[in-house]
Amino acid sequence: MPPGRDRGGRGGGGDRGGRGGGGRGGGYEGQSRGDRGGGFAPRGRGDGGRGARGGGRGGGGTLEFYSLPDKSVPIPNAQVAKTEDETLKKPASTAPTKATKTLPDISQLSLKTNFPPRPAYGTRGTAVTLWANYFQMIPNGDVKLYRYAIDTVPAVIGKRKQRRLVELLVEETPLSILKPHIATDYGTTLICQREIPESDLEHGIVYKDEREDTPGPRATSHRVKLQQTGIFTIAELVSYLTSTRVDAAFPNKDEVIQSLNIVVGHHPKTAPLIMSVSNKHYPVQGQSAEYANLGAGLIAWRGYFVSVRAAAARILVNVQVKHAAAYQEGSLVELMGEFKAADRSNTLLQLERFLKRVRVQTTHLPAKKNKAGMTIPRVKVISGLATKSDGQGLPHPPKVESFGAFANKVEFYLDSTPSTPETVAPPSNPKGGKKGGKKSGQQGSQPGPATGGSGTYITVAEFFRIRYNLTVNPQFPVVNVGNKANPSYLPADVCIVLPGQPADAKLTPDQTANMISFAVRNPKANATSIVGRGLASLGFDPQNATLAKFGIAVSKNMITVPGRILVGPEVKYRGTKSAKTSFGSWNMNQIQFTKGSNIGPWAIMKINIDGFRTLLDDTGFLGQTKLNFRNALAANGVIAPPPIDIPDLVLTRESNYEDIIDDRFSKIPKMLPNVKFLLIILPKVDTGIYNRIKYCGDVLYGLHTVCVVASKFGKLKLNRQNGQNEPDLQYFANVALKFNLKKGGVNQSLDKSKLGIVGEGSTMVVGIDVTHPSPGSATNAPSIASMVASTDGQLGQWPAVLRIQAARQERVADLDDLLVSRLKLWQVKNRQYPDNILVYRDGVSEGQYNMVIEEELPLLQKACKENYPADAQKRGLPKISIIVVGKRHHTRFYPTSDETGKIDTRSCNPVNGTVVDRGVTEARNWDFFLQAHTALQGTARPAHYYIVHDEIFAKAAVRPPFLNTADVLEDLTHNMCYMFGRATKAVSICPPAYYADLVCTRARCYLSRIFDATPAASTVGGGGNDPQQNEVRIHPDLADTMFYI
Repeated sequence: MPPGRDRGGRGGGGDRGGRGGGGRGGGYEGQSRGDRGGGFAPRGRGDGGRGARGGGRGGGGTLEFYSLPDKSVPIPNAQVAKTEDETLKKPASTAPTKATKTLPDISQLSLKTNFPPRPAYGTRGTAVTLWANYFQMIPNGDVKLYRYAIDTVPAVIGKRKQRRLVELLVEETPLSILKPHIATDYGTTLICQREIPESDLEHGIVYKDEREDTPGPRATSHRVKLQQTGIFTIAELVSYLTSTRVDAAFPNKDEVIQSLNIVVGHHPKTAPLIMSVSNKHYPVQGQSAEYANLGAGLIAWRGYFVSVRAAAARILVNVQVKHAAAYQEGSLVELMGEFKAADRSNTLLQLERFLKRVRVQTTHLPAKKNKAGMTIPRVKVISGLATKSDGQGLPHPPKVESFGAFANKVEFYLDSTPSTPETVAPPSNPKGGKKGGKKSGQQGSQPGPATGGSGTYITVAEFFRIRYNLTVNPQFPVVNVGNKANPSYLPADVCIVLPGQPADAKLTPDQTANMISFAVRNPKANATSIVGRGLASLGFDPQNATLAKFGIAVSKNMITVPGRILVGPEVKYRGTKSAKTSFGSWNMNQIQFTKGSNIGPWAIMKINIDGFRTLLDDTGFLGQTKLNFRNALAANGVIAPPPIDIPDLVLTRESNYEDIIDDRFSKIPKMLPNVKFLLIILPKVDTGIYNRIKYCGDVLYGLHTVCVVASKFGKLKLNRQNGQNEPDLQYFANVALKFNLKKGGVNQSLDKSKLGIVGEGSTMVVGIDVTHPSPGSATNAPSIASMVASTDGQLGQWPAVLRIQAARQERVADLDDLLVSRLKLWQVKNRQYPDNILVYRDGVSEGQYNMVIEEELPLLQKACKENYPADAQKRGLPKISIIVVGKRHHTRFYPTSDETGKIDTRSCNPVNGTVVDRGVTEARNWDFFLQAHTALQGTARPAHYYIVHDEIFAKAAVRPPFLNTADVLEDLTHNMCYMFGRATKAVSICPPAYYADLVCTRARCYLSRIFDATPAASTVGGGGNDPQQNEVRIHPDLADTMFYI
């Protein structure tokens, strides 16, 4: 959950109303936030009334900003600025010097770079100094890093066991003498500050659990081998970063950065009171621990992301506040009760998905202690609930009444009747079993026929009553801590959920609200956390022993960087009218769209849910609301005849709403063949209903649909001037934005001069994105690729095309076909192909930049080569530039002053239009950060733009008022952020990338059976049939429209 939200930029009302549902999509109906406990038994009663609670938001209404105790503001590093400037001035070397065996002069090395060099730094805008959430790394001397790959034979299954083997390697082999000089990721890599002798590169290790003095009788043996994969010096990296040769290269840069990340991350990963997930670390105990109750058995932890970054003239460490959901520690009975109480409609299937892979400590057996007197916990991992198909290959399979059966409904085979606790033995296991034998109440891994006596079946509840004198709660299902083939059952009563377990779960709406309440804080609060608890948790302040041994220190203060505040463009509407912008936002009072549209015959349909009343059930009030909305359309420049009323569609809570919606949509083209536009009034937010409407309209029947929620559509607002209740015209205007775009209109525009080469009309702007399966998706869920493209220089219309492809594949497989479809549409609109193609590529990480150039660019070029006429190709057309848009980075900026015009007085963030291309970037790369939007709450996240290929800008003439190419591209990108047609405000990322993201989101609606799968589908057999391309193929009547708005 990001600490800041671009709530303003996503603007627009209406259609979003139908898409509620909570964190990561897909919410629950009928939320119940109290009535804790109750179990999963029919009519179980709760024994409390506590609901979910969230943490405080922090911050207040006063103008606050982060500052040092003495209020001073350090000047941005002058040496960094000097290096940046001198790098731009020096030409590339034509005769590189060969490397020698001694430490080379990095500035003399030359390799062909994959990405275009930075042409200049931007100059436009009001200068401002900002804090950045980076800390300078200070290496002490010529530190060497010896990197080793860790190979385990035989390999272990699971990261936890692999981690334990690496711990044993470092702590209990002759290698332990080097432990203070070792850092590791506890997975595949080990970094040592000294070279490890060849005799210590391979060790035999017998696995044992933490706190065990000696391995158990069934412990596995492993050979752990270390293979040296590199020797690096930090001085080499520093030399490269301080070099001013534009063509200087350091082939090992990424490997050194990776090694430093392992060194920096070693301390928090080793600390016992920190929950680590990759490079994110969450203190779960002690003074630095901060958490909030999310409800339904989850809590939120506040932690810190850390990453080593290369920048001009220095190495930086990026630290950012992060938040993660984790399981509530303590009684498993209480966890189950919290989960059920949060929503009475939660099923046993949902409970199983929620509990899968949760680690629990058992309490029914006597405690084991090591020689130091420390308790050795008995830890098990929940694989699921009991099912009727468990252990079917066993000689005596368990008898389970139904899925998720309770302890008195699950029987297992016991080879002798437990008459008294003293005489009862666990079930026999003549064929051998897991380490330590079988635990009571469990079936062994290979249970066979009874030996030496008659056996019998016994319930889990009865066994625990006789064997341990425990009466288990009959309202909760037993958990399987074995597997499906060899089940081992435990009642929830004897299980304690261990702390610090991340939950990769889809959040409910209530949990999402609680997470936001905890995570969204003002910029000062986040900055203060970073330099306080963050540095302490990561072991930077005070310096931890590992960093000290490696000769590395990290500064205690955030760096400052120079920024500039760009002036936003004048937003134009019909005629000569312009909007007055404030904080990057404006309203459409007495203004009409730049190009209105004619809706043609359209209809309104209201959906009712049996027993759910809304204010629009009053037919008189509904009629007046329809009239008010039609008047609002006209006021905004949309021509709309009186709508046709379609009979209400009534759904019951038990009905199959998909079939009912399908049936109604199938009849509309027959009853109303001329109607191509539907306004659908929903009784409330319902993701399932919304998804089906969009699938029927966009894919099956070719009908534009806009969904509104009755409570918002019929809302009246008090006019303080006349004291009358009047329609919410702002909401109507937001809905009108979507009407107009869907029907080919242009909502707002900019002067051509503000769009530079794009405004000349010969440049097609393209947005590309790929979305992947999320937690809760079915196992056969695909990835989805989308492309949008402008149709002219006005940038008002962005028709789209999309495809499904292999899951988790970031490369767009059919990119050439997608581009051909956009080129042909451009040709239809403009009678020729575009001279330039400017691509904003969303959704790729830094490690995938090369993939864009090596795999996607050739497909774009192929599409052009096969379609452009020969004479155009001889002239070098089209010219292609590709800019990667980064949204999921961890860079944040904070104001250093409350000076007017240099701080957003409402949220204490930097002012919208802030651009940064110095201080946190590399001199040789062409990238910049741009915060075009205003964040209404939380800490604003700027977009990161990285130019990976350029044929358009660097060689083009720079015209006044611009001084260089960097100014041209930064200004163009910033101005385009005012052209997002669904909102009357500047948005956080450039519209082509934003639109492409919306297309992917819409495709997830079509495949909701896959992406919002049932628990059984997501964990067992998939979401039905594999998804097909025709499920996301837009109906021909809508194919060249902005159907996805």
